Amino acid sequence: MAKLALKGGKPIRDKPFPKWPVFDERELEALRRALESGVWGVRGSLQRELEKKFASYQHAKFGVSVTSGTAALEVSLRALGIGCGNEVIIPPYTFMATATSVLYVNAIPVFADIDPETYTIDPKSVESLITDKTKAILPVHIAGRPADMDALLSIAKKNDLYIIEDACQAWGSEWRGRRVGAIGDIGAFSFQSSKNITCGEGGMIVTNDEDLYVKAWSLHNCGRSPRGSWYEHILPGGNYRMTEFQAAILLVQLERLDEQTERRMDNARYLDDKLSKIDGIKPLKRDERVTRNSYHLYIFRYDPEAFGGASKERFAEAMRAEGIPVSIGYSRPLYKEEYLKYFSKCPLSCPYYGRKIDYSKVKLPNTERACYIEGLWLTQNMLLGSREDMDDIVSAIEKIQENVDELGE
Repeated sequence: MAKLALKGGKPIRDKPFPKWPVFDERELEALRRALESGVWGVRGSLQRELEKKFASYQHAKFGVSVTSGTAALEVSLRALGIGCGNEVIIPPYTFMATATSVLYVNAIPVFADIDPETYTIDPKSVESLITDKTKAILPVHIAGRPADMDALLSIAKKNDLYIIEDACQAWGSEWRGRRVGAIGDIGAFSFQSSKNITCGEGGMIVTNDEDLYVKAWSLHNCGRSPRGSWYEHILPGGNYRMTEFQAAILLVQLERLDEQTERRMDNARYLDDKLSKIDGIKPLKRDERVTRNSYHLYIFRYDPEAFGGASKERFAEAMRAEGIPVSIGYSRPLYKEEYLKYFSKCPLSCPYYGRKIDYSKVKLPNTERACYIEGLWLTQNMLLGSREDMDDIVSAIEKIQENVDELGE
C-alpha cells in the first residue's frame, strides 16, 4: 500500500498555513481616514507620512512612494541618469522587473552569476563583467537576504559605479546592522500583494542623497519639483504616484512588520537546523554579516541524487500532495526569457550602444543549477505559522525520502 500522498497515501497535513494578507479593523479605520480626507490621489498627508516613516525604518533620509517595485527601479535608474549606451550588471535569478526596468530606460542588462550558496549576485562574476560601458551594479536582495554589500561597494568605488539596490523582497533586512536600500546610492521596494508588507500594489524609493531624492520625486510626479509650482516641470517625468488609500493601508501594515519579521526569522532558524540534517536538503548558507533577514521566501537547495534522481518539480509535486505548498521558484534564468527578443533592435543592438548583446550565448552555471535543479521555495506566510507547522514541513521531506521508491513518474 502506498505511503506517499502523491500515490494515494495519507498526507502529512490537511490544514492550511496562515492566510495572507493579514489585516484587521486598523486597516478599515485607516481607509476611512483616507476616504473622509477628500484627498484620494495626489500627494496627500498619508503618503507624506508613509514616505517619512518608511525611509526612517530603512535608515534612509528620503523616501518617494510610487505605484510598484518595478516603477521604483525604473525611476531610480532614470534619477541616476542611466540610459542609452550604459550597461547595468544584474543577477539573472530574480523577477523579470529587475531586467525590464533596465531595458525600459534603454540601457543594457548584463547578467552576472549568483553565489551557489547564497543565491545573491556573485561579486567575482560582477567584477569580471565590467567594461567601459558599465554604469551601475543592481544587486537583488533575493528572498530578503542582503547581497554581499561589502564586496559590491568596494567594486563600485574602485570602478566609479552606482549601486541601485533591488530590495523589493527585503523590508527591514540588514547588512552589518544597516538596513538595505540606502546602503548604495538608491534602492527600490515593492508592496505587491504577496509581499511581507502590502497594499495590493505599490512601491518605494529610498536614498540618503538629496539630489537623487529631488530627481526621483520629480520623475514620479510628472516632472514637477518638490520645491516648485504645480505647473513647473523640471524633468520629463511620468505619473508613478501612489494613492492615499494605499498609503493608509501601508502605514498600518508597517506597524506589524517587526513582529512578523521576528517570527519569520525564528521559524527560518528552526528550519535551517532541522533541514540541514536531511541528506540532499541544504538551507542557504548563513552569514553573520546578515544581521536581519526579512525572509520573503525561505529558499533551500534540493539534490535529486538523494531522492532517487527525482526532479525538483516531482519533489515539489510530492510535497504539495502532503499538504506543503512548495514552489519550484524561478524555472529559468532571466537571460533565457522570451520577452528579451522584443528589445533585440533597441537597446540591445542600438547604434548608440555600438555593440550587440546575444543572450543565447550566456551560460551561468550557478544560476542554471538553481533554476533547473535545486532551488525550492517556501512563501513568507508559511513562516508565520506555528512550530507544529514547521515540523510538518520537515516531516513531509523525511517521509518523501523514506519512500523515495514511490517518487517514480
